[in-house]
Amino acid sequence: MNLSIDIQEKESEFFVKVAGEIDAYTAPKLKETLQPSAETESDKDIVVDLSDVSYMDSTGLGVFVGLFKAINARGGQLKLVGLSNRLQRLFDITGLGDIMNINSKVEGGVE
Repeated sequence: MNLSIDIQEKESEFFVKVAGEIDAYTAPKLKETLQPSAETESDKDIVVDLSDVSYMDSTGLGVFVGLFKAINARGGQLKLVGLSNRLQRLFDITGLGDIMNINSKVEGGVE
């Protein structure tokens, strides 16, 4: 399945809407798209809306761990929103739910 990524730059954040499946095939596209924003010398946080993500495997988790580290290194914050129960469980059982900013509700959004 394909993965679509829509990024909208706002005053204090990048809002990213992701739709599709995040797996070994699509994760490199996600990383390639988001990593430059994560490493930018900017005070902008990155908010990733995963409400339209139907599946994610460990490769996808790895992308978010890398983003989390890069954003924290520059003093920013990664926020994950709109997680399904299945995705929330994936983050929780790996312990990432305890260290990452995860909110099941989507605030704002891509217009």
